[in-house]
Amino acid sequence: MIDVLYFAWVRERIGLPRERVDSQAATVRDLVAELSAREDRYAAAFADLASLRVALDQDLADFDAPLAGVREVAFFPPMTGG
Repeated sequence: MIDVLYFAWVRERIGLPRERVDSQAATVRDLVAELSAREDRYAAAFADLASLRVALDQDLADFDAPLAGVREVAFFPPMTGG
C-alpha cells in the first residue's frame, strides 16, 4: 500500500487530498497510468505530466523513479519561489 497525496489543482481535479493505493506499479509513471485508468477525473489530473512534480517520501523525484520501498507519493504543480 502506498499513501498518495494530491496538492493544489491536482487535489481539486481528483477531489481527494490523499488516498491509500494498492498498486503493483514499478515506477511513478506506472502508478500514474494505473490512476489515470480509474476515472476521467484522474485522467484529467495527469493529462500533462510536464505540469506536475512528484515527491517520493518527501524527496523530489522524476516520473521514471522506482516505487520499491516507497511509502508516500505526492503530486503537485511546480512551485514558484520568492
